Amino acid sequence: MTRVWPGKPAPLGATWDGEGTNFALFSEHATAVELCLFDRPDDAMEAARVRVPERTDQVWHAYLPDVRPGQLYGFRVHGPYAPSLGHRFNPAKLLVDPYAQAISGTIRWSEAQSGYAGTGPLGERELLLNPDDSAAGLPKCVVVESAFSWGDDQPPSTPWNRTVIYECHVKGMTMLHPDVPEELRGTYLGLATDPIIEHLLSLGITAVELLPVHHFVTERRLADLGLVNYWGYNPIGYFAPDIRYATASGSTTGVLGRQVAEFKSMVKRFHRAGIEVLVDVVYNHTAEGNHLGPTLGFRGIDNAAYYRLDPGDARFYTDYSGCGNTLDIRNTRTLQLVMDSLRYWVREMHVDGFRFDLAPTLARDGDRVNPSSTFFNMVRQDPVVSRAKLIAEPWDLGPDGYQVGRFPNGWGEWNSRYRDTMRHFWRGDPGRIGEVASRLAGSSDIYESSGRSPLASINFITCHDGFTLQDLVSYELKHNEANGEANRDGNDHNLSRNWGVEGPTDAVHIGRMRERIKRNLMATLAFSQGVPMLSHGDELGRTQLGNNNAYCQDGPLTWVDWRLTPLQSQMLKFTRAVLAVRAANPVLRRRTFFRHEPRASDGHKDLAWLRPDARDMTEAEWSDPAHHVFGMLVRGEATDEVNE
Repeated sequence: MTRVWPGKPAPLGATWDGEGTNFALFSEHATAVELCLFDRPDDAMEAARVRVPERTDQVWHAYLPDVRPGQLYGFRVHGPYAPSLGHRFNPAKLLVDPYAQAISGTIRWSEAQSGYAGTGPLGERELLLNPDDSAAGLPKCVVVESAFSWGDDQPPSTPWNRTVIYECHVKGMTMLHPDVPEELRGTYLGLATDPIIEHLLSLGITAVELLPVHHFVTERRLADLGLVNYWGYNPIGYFAPDIRYATASGSTTGVLGRQVAEFKSMVKRFHRAGIEVLVDVVYNHTAEGNHLGPTLGFRGIDNAAYYRLDPGDARFYTDYSGCGNTLDIRNTRTLQLVMDSLRYWVREMHVDGFRFDLAPTLARDGDRVNPSSTFFNMVRQDPVVSRAKLIAEPWDLGPDGYQVGRFPNGWGEWNSRYRDTMRHFWRGDPGRIGEVASRLAGSSDIYESSGRSPLASINFITCHDGFTLQDLVSYELKHNEANGEANRDGNDHNLSRNWGVEGPTDAVHIGRMRERIKRNLMATLAFSQGVPMLSHGDELGRTQLGNNNAYCQDGPLTWVDWRLTPLQSQMLKFTRAVLAVRAANPVLRRRTFFRHEPRASDGHKDLAWLRPDARDMTEAEWSDPAHHVFGMLVRGEATDEVNE
């Protein structure tokens, strides 16, 4: 018989203290909570079901002195099943602990994961309760041993003006690398091997920005098509590094939770090389989808507390993410979840910063985005999170969702106006030089009025979402047929040019033009004020054959191919060269905007715009839409200290 003691309401989740494990779960509207213990990840029935005895301030808690690290568990939560009131309690559904630090595997989909019964109009309208037990197909949570030998690990703490970001996918970077040991390819440990680190250092990269590593779910629709959610923007575990990037993932209980230690080992190795680790985080929605989606965790624990519900009909969700639901950060406990998660990844996992997917969603106190929202205020005052690098994807799908330039001090932003301007200019569009000049100079028109600096601008030409750099100069149309959506998915507004032929070509003159434009774009990125971000493989000419929404493609199409042609080797050499120029010249990485005033030291302005004959640009030339050639002369002090 399992021994159960009252335990404590904090911390939330499963906490091993060296003698036993405390379990704590928040649910405001539950009437009872059961803790289920399992022997194996694929068990359809729990080995023990323990009624959680205590409730303190809406937290259900119990202490089990016999539970050790490696124990598999989940919850069943009792309460009203009343979708019209926002409640979806159903004890037939095993639920993932929102605070689980490790999750045992992936979902095996069946109708049992559905929270409602019936596929016809009545079932969808009334959301009738589904009594099928979901335990067999749901991955189990894992009690984790948090001890790890960090040694003298210290964050590199690279200043923003020396930061060069490399956005990459843990698996895609290493699966085809011939010098990464085969057993480590596709894993956290593989990403931190010498061949990858040496490549990054040769480019001058100071920070890797990992696509989502919080444990995520492949949607049933994709699974039925034989596809996967490769990018990972579908989270279910905000404290758990995804097991798919661990060695021997999905194996026996002897290695359950290994992903935690391996993620920490990866971070430690990157830090030893002087490279920061940033993670892409998705706190705007979860993997449970819309009102017809599965019940995996949050929905069954307390739907009305965790999600924004339609004020006109609580059966439905307010969706600012485009993914079916929106986490309700206005709820104190949901906000606590996000802040606890951020602190955990800094304190326990030693990450150096975050890129927030669809960040305006977190700032919607009501329907509108509020730059002084509770979330931003919480981050600003937090002694741990406020010191991390914070980067916003400054748009979502809600009203007034485009928020570039409107985030608070201390935040960087993906500057999509930089991306679009440079794409327009280098494909030859007229009338762009004025905005190009603004972007080259750090986008003062976007950031200066709020007291921010050029370093608020994360400059990029490409990222995971959209064409690769090679495809940007090779395709004018998206080619997403492999995604199973009849090429309807993905952006149609790519600002790309194929220079005469759609896709690969043997035409020498087209190939030369494409190589030239790639170099123009890469050099522009390196020499612009702000913080540059490269998308993995662009320095090698990586192609996705025109697929601009490869979120569901886990294979050679999205993996970096390290077998380089002579042209690709030349592109790599060029990228290293322009980033080295940036690193060697502090005038290219200022901390302040240009003053446009003569300096006392020599009477010259710190920035001048020149015609091809080296004379100053005239108003007529700035306003001439046919004018496409100008120079940027940046003057700086002789020493680095001015801008360091």
